[in-house]
Amino acid sequence: MMTFQDKVVYQIYPKSFQDTNHDGLGDIQGIIQHLDYLQKLGVDYIWMNPIFVSPQNDNGYDIQDYYSIDSRYGTMEDLELLISEAKKRNIYLMFDMVFNHTSTYHEWFQKALSGDQKYKDYYFFKKGKNDNPPTNWESKFGGNAWKYVEEFDEYYLHLFDETQADLNWKNPEVRKEMANIINFWIEKGIKGFRFDVINLIDKESFEDDFEGVGKRFYTDRPLVHTYLHELAQNSFGQYDDIITVGEMSATSIENCIGYTNPEHHELSMAFNFHHLKVDYKDKEKWTLMPFDFQELKQLLNDWQVGIQEGQGWNAVFWCCHDQPRVLSRFGDDKNYPKESAKMLATTIHMLRGTPYIYQGEEIGMTNAYFTDIHQYRDVESLNAYQILKDKGVSEDEIYQILLAKSRDNARTPMQWNDKPYAGFSDVESWIEPIYNYKDINVEKNLEDEDSVFYYYQKLIQLRKQYQVISLGTYEPVLLEHPTLYAYKRQYQDQEIIVYNHFYGDETTTIEVEASQYDILLSNVGRQTLENTIQLKPYESLVLIKK
Repeated sequence: MMTFQDKVVYQIYPKSFQDTNHDGLGDIQGIIQHLDYLQKLGVDYIWMNPIFVSPQNDNGYDIQDYYSIDSRYGTMEDLELLISEAKKRNIYLMFDMVFNHTSTYHEWFQKALSGDQKYKDYYFFKKGKNDNPPTNWESKFGGNAWKYVEEFDEYYLHLFDETQADLNWKNPEVRKEMANIINFWIEKGIKGFRFDVINLIDKESFEDDFEGVGKRFYTDRPLVHTYLHELAQNSFGQYDDIITVGEMSATSIENCIGYTNPEHHELSMAFNFHHLKVDYKDKEKWTLMPFDFQELKQLLNDWQVGIQEGQGWNAVFWCCHDQPRVLSRFGDDKNYPKESAKMLATTIHMLRGTPYIYQGEEIGMTNAYFTDIHQYRDVESLNAYQILKDKGVSEDEIYQILLAKSRDNARTPMQWNDKPYAGFSDVESWIEPIYNYKDINVEKNLEDEDSVFYYYQKLIQLRKQYQVISLGTYEPVLLEHPTLYAYKRQYQDQEIIVYNHFYGDETTTIEVEASQYDILLSNVGRQTLENTIQLKPYESLVLIKK
């Protein structure tokens, strides 16, 4: 039985990783080109954002054909080469499966629109009520979640964009199609699957929501567990070398235990995003406020303790294609870029759970710091700009908000070297590189023994070397401390204590039993232990019991 507790996943946003065919867009050959780099880092899996045929209304999360590769990224032969070349380096691919909805350009939906009842039943077509849509649910992209189809005098459900029609998982035919898709890619050699917003697939009760936007009628409903269990039985659950992760929208600890406790045979692990809303004023994204450190600690701690108690498993992460860069968000990318990047890495990689690294995080990439709306590409950011403008928010403040919250912060080209376009391409890229690429890039990181890259490499090695990191229990330490997030991990006779100093002050001290511990890892080159330690700005200290 393969273990995934000591594995590390590296997320690639293919569009921004490496362009090899001179069109300013990343491609599969670009990933192949950098497999040696990823092997050097030490990661086990590459999770790629969707590369299936898509009209790209939602960056490939609107899939038109689950069995074909979008030509903008390459060919099936390119993918097969990537699978085999990665395997030679003990790296495997994790595919991003969007099973809550398809593109309205998908053959199934097109057949539904032509009136084929079999395929109408693949989706949710419903009559309206009193000249209104079937329910008052809101789409996650704004507006009502139902789109009117005149020919049928019916509406179809789209929780996301109107070109993303929700699939009807109650239909056994749909569930069979999903298993077939997974099995096709397993045959090709894919060894991991990430399921997009998979906790939304049970939609039983179509009622108006007078308390919220409809979420409670389609989020974490009981049949999600039934459907995932069945999908596992009919596809990935038949193999012991495949890992799965569910992206869970607005989920709970209790449900994620259900999804990930091995006895339930659903998924290996789950993502949640609660800890990435601690800088949302009144829980609204398009606002400005310093992050709430106590809330961040409490959330990380609650999920660690809760999931552990229920024998579930977390996917642990700071960054992804939908989140700003953590170094600019919870660190200090101006005064202490190296120290805070390493501290934030330590915080995640020493936790109980499988760590995910997002491209560029391992070299200390920052937010984009764009200054003009024309530099932005993300539709969500462009919409927010307009909405905030209409509300009378000043241009200056809008730019500050976008600078802090835009998804484009994560989507700028990977910074390989100090050549034009950051070595990502030799032509103008689809989105411009960050201004600081000449100072922050892979080449510079690899030349500097003290770089962020080599620190990530060390964290990955430690997880494989010490079972206390991969398998140990988690216990909070100094939970009320105003500037520290600390915790203890224990496994058999091994014990480590992890101290992470989240601020730039030099007044934080900790008391340790110096004679009982050795230094396992320090991000500031600390060599010796005293009983009282004055922590440096953004210091991380990992102690191991003698």
